[in-house]
Amino acid sequence: MTTPLLSIEDLSVEITGRGRTVQALERVSLDLAPGEALGIVGESGCGKTMTALSVLGLLPGGGRITGGRIRFDGTDLAAAPERTLRDVRGHTIGMVFQDPLTSLNPTMTIGAQVAEPLLLHTGASRAEAREKAEDMLRLVGMPRPAERMSHHPHQLSGGMRQRVAIAMALICEPRLLIADEPTTALDVTTQHQILELIDELRARLGMAMILVTHDLGVIARRVDRVAVMYGGKIAEQAPVHELFTAPRHRYTQALFAALPERAAGRDRPLATIPGLPPALDTRITGCRFAPRCGFATEECQEREPRLSRSGGTAPGHVFACFHPVGPAPDGDARTENVPLPSPGPAARKDDGTLLRLTDVVKDYPLRAGPFARRRGSAARQVSAVAGISLTVRRGETYGIVGESGCGKSTLGRLVVGMEAPTSGTISFAGRDITALRGRELRAHRRDIQLMFQDSYAAMDPRMRVGALLREPLAVQGIGDRAAQRDRTARLLDDVGLPRGAADRYPHEFSGGQRQRLGLARALALDPALIVADEPVSALDVSVQAQILNLMRDLQREKGIGYLFISHDLAVVRHLADTVGVMYLGKLVETGPAEAVLARPLHPYTRGLLDTVNVPDPRVAPAAAPLGGETPSAAEPPSGCRFRTRCPLAREVCATTEPPPAEPATPGHRVACHFPLPGVASGVSVG
Repeated sequence: MTTPLLSIEDLSVEITGRGRTVQALERVSLDLAPGEALGIVGESGCGKTMTALSVLGLLPGGGRITGGRIRFDGTDLAAAPERTLRDVRGHTIGMVFQDPLTSLNPTMTIGAQVAEPLLLHTGASRAEAREKAEDMLRLVGMPRPAERMSHHPHQLSGGMRQRVAIAMALICEPRLLIADEPTTALDVTTQHQILELIDELRARLGMAMILVTHDLGVIARRVDRVAVMYGGKIAEQAPVHELFTAPRHRYTQALFAALPERAAGRDRPLATIPGLPPALDTRITGCRFAPRCGFATEECQEREPRLSRSGGTAPGHVFACFHPVGPAPDGDARTENVPLPSPGPAARKDDGTLLRLTDVVKDYPLRAGPFARRRGSAARQVSAVAGISLTVRRGETYGIVGESGCGKSTLGRLVVGMEAPTSGTISFAGRDITALRGRELRAHRRDIQLMFQDSYAAMDPRMRVGALLREPLAVQGIGDRAAQRDRTARLLDDVGLPRGAADRYPHEFSGGQRQRLGLARALALDPALIVADEPVSALDVSVQAQILNLMRDLQREKGIGYLFISHDLAVVRHLADTVGVMYLGKLVETGPAEAVLARPLHPYTRGLLDTVNVPDPRVAPAAAPLGGETPSAAEPPSGCRFRTRCPLAREVCATTEPPPAEPATPGHRVACHFPLPGVASGVSVG
């Protein structure tokens, strides 16, 4: 056998703080061969990120390794002094953190940050380091790398910041790359580009990789082996094809069942895992998954199963379960034993229009930078939203999809009144809201709430969760303090968090838990419309299913409308009634979700679908997914804005903007001179 490059043996980690001790990891063992890619999956708080951070000695305050070894290239990093770890970090082990904006230094230029590892570890001169930094930015696909060298992180898009983080991690050509949710908040095309880039660089440099993610579609396409974690322990480990086609642990089976792609239909809720993950600050007896498992017996409650291999399991496939999933005769992943929730009553809708946008435009003037207005020249501007018209009815979910920078989030801010449109009208419940000010605007905001994409940045880190959830009630003068506390407790129940969470601060929660808090705050005032901006992008599949089911249940009960902004096409197809596809500020295709995502008419929509990572390693990727770079919104192309990336573009596309038309199904509109024939897409997203 090949000697492992990394060997984690019986690793245990505990974190002490605020009078309690959390057993974050318990006896975790993993091996990684040179050049191998290992995926680590599981729910939020299961120990994925903690395992990755332990390798580099980057534990949070109060964290310490209490047992085990981490052998990397012959050195035990668990017992190594800080000086040794500093030599390893960024040199022989590169790390791509989950949030590149917070992991990059806002006071340093991009060039200085990418060059820094070379200056620290290789003794290169500043000129040499700068030259190689620019070459690395070019290698990771950064547009105009020489220009970006002098920029700061806030001047880059999310995809560009992720490329900077990858460049920093790879500039010293490490032997191991640890990527912690490297594509969580990225749209499907940027995600595809980043993952293709990592694969190419791995092959070129011969690197091993640990990929930490909750995206099972990414795992299916990008790794060799998978470790499934639960409650700080390894529940199952297997080659990627074996895990997806023949999972043995009941927890793995339940994760697969919760995928939107495997939903029984739009009228049925997603399968969820009942209950909550175990509290790791208490002593646990027996199987950690037993309280949530429909197959648990008395043995599971009293004894802890050990990782082992049983008959019918491929070599390298181990699991810790007393009652594993049986062999599947068809060789497909087994989910039939997972009980699905029964369908609820049909969504109650009426024909009333809740929200109507008519020719809404939002332009931002450019006052600085290379595109700024110059003396004697016409004013330059960014065309963020360019003539959007749409209607959301009561009880309806309108999904907005598209790449980063297409104007989705700007559209959401316009609807909630955070920004005013340059032109056009926004009508809510029959009232034009674009001219509202002061008290009228505050009253309007009670009826429309926003779920932010970055839930952590939207919360005051100095306030406890209870105060954060009470704040909207206090601002609107709803109830006394006791009533507000009771409402806060019920909101925590609704989003699946313990009531004790009210006494904690936002930084004490995982990313997925903070996303739940964002939903709870949006629900506090019982709004008629929620603008949800990437509300489940940071959630694992089981929690995502719970949140989506909750959103749909609330819609059925109260007739809430959703403007649902997302890059996850499978989630949009499951939840949305209507879909609008945005490109560079314009809606290029709209219609019923099933029609748009199953039989796309616009080449851009087809390109998005072809780029989706399907959670099945047997499904071959599309031969020619969407490529090219999105043009600048400061200088959009003439005619059809998509023409510079469209394989069907002709001369008329450059001179004439295509009007929306219904070439096939009523209500299914497309703005394209040469629409596709409307045949079924080759990629399933639900």
